Amino acid sequence: MTDLLYAFYGDDFTGSTDVLEQLAEGGVPAILFLRQPDTAMLSRFPDVRAIGLAGDARSRAPDWMDVHLPGAFAALGRSGAPVVHYKTCSTFDSSPDVGSIGRALEIGKAALGGIVPIVIGAPHLGRYLIFGNLFAAAGGAVHRIDRHPTMARHPVTPMHEADMRQHLARQTEAKIGLATIDRIQAGDAEALFLDAIADDADAMMFDGMDEASLAAVGRVLLTHQGARFRFAVGSSGVTRAMILGWQATGIVPPPDALPRAGSVDRLLVMSGSCSPVTATQIAVARADGFATVQADVAALLSGSVAEEERLVAAAAGSLGDNGRVVVHSAEGPLAQDVPAAGAAIGAALGRVSRDVVRRTGIARLLFAGGDTSSHGVAQMGLEAIAWAAPLERGAPLVRAYATDQALDGLELVLKGGQMGAPDFFETVRRGG
Repeated sequence: MTDLLYAFYGDDFTGSTDVLEQLAEGGVPAILFLRQPDTAMLSRFPDVRAIGLAGDARSRAPDWMDVHLPGAFAALGRSGAPVVHYKTCSTFDSSPDVGSIGRALEIGKAALGGIVPIVIGAPHLGRYLIFGNLFAAAGGAVHRIDRHPTMARHPVTPMHEADMRQHLARQTEAKIGLATIDRIQAGDAEALFLDAIADDADAMMFDGMDEASLAAVGRVLLTHQGARFRFAVGSSGVTRAMILGWQATGIVPPPDALPRAGSVDRLLVMSGSCSPVTATQIAVARADGFATVQADVAALLSGSVAEEERLVAAAAGSLGDNGRVVVHSAEGPLAQDVPAAGAAIGAALGRVSRDVVRRTGIARLLFAGGDTSSHGVAQMGLEAIAWAAPLERGAPLVRAYATDQALDGLELVLKGGQMGAPDFFETVRRGG
């Protein structure tokens, strides 16, 4: 893999597939590994130009990061890719105790050296960084992130600060510069980047509100990758900026027309999301003819094998009856301690999903919820996934690679809790 352009570590699985989507739309073949790949696994994908490693650092404590991230970043660095990207959620939600982006920044800088570019704005997802303040679209309007109807009330990492440097200051003592949108529009992005290096800054945050500003950042990243930095932090805005740079310089040719997903007769939805957006999607799916199966959360948290077997039987039966079923742990916020509950529920739903797929032979599976996706997919025994087709922005259709023939080729959609239109589940079944 000597022609790699880029490598990334996704801090959750939904965010990892967001990067796959950006790369596919940019004409960059890529593969996402679900465990640290060895030489034999890498050799199965000789033609890719980008590789990723899907993780769950977003739901982990800094002590966990200290143990697991240095090796992951070092391995991606050894791949030959000039840039290793720590991919965060586009809402940048994190805290000093859970999913600390500041701690990940410190670890990546120590592992790979150089200044750390930070790109959070992702206009393709309705995320905008302006004068260091983050805004995100929801419900047809754009909100400052600390006033966002979902993210300001996130059950694990609520966002109470819109200034992203102030937000990170609670997680790291790193010195972070800022390239503001007016200076980027004036053509000063590279000069500001070099000034930050001369000033011994640890990181440099770039505003981003549209394709033009991301293209300007991409030119800076492409010019200085490998020499002045090897590690970057941020949303898929990092990916988009790099793609615009590669396309502008002819490194990547114009992409081919994208394929269509196609429809399936049967769809299994596994939801551990507490988001009101997902709650609405469950209600709409029920009204549209999906069977719904409520999980006993207390039983799942106690490790009940009987409850998992009940869910397998109920889901398989519903798929046999009408071909569409939603297994869900909540319709809105849970009363349990959510950080602990999210991992346990997601893992349980992953085991249930694996057994349902083996029993029924279904071709497509949707996970709803960031933690559900990360912890659920980790239980399924998959080795890697690749982008397959677009569905909805930020939640593409992907295809699994596995040694288990019952799971090899399975189509997956991994969506964050706050993503998707009310009829998203049926959209996934129809293929767009």
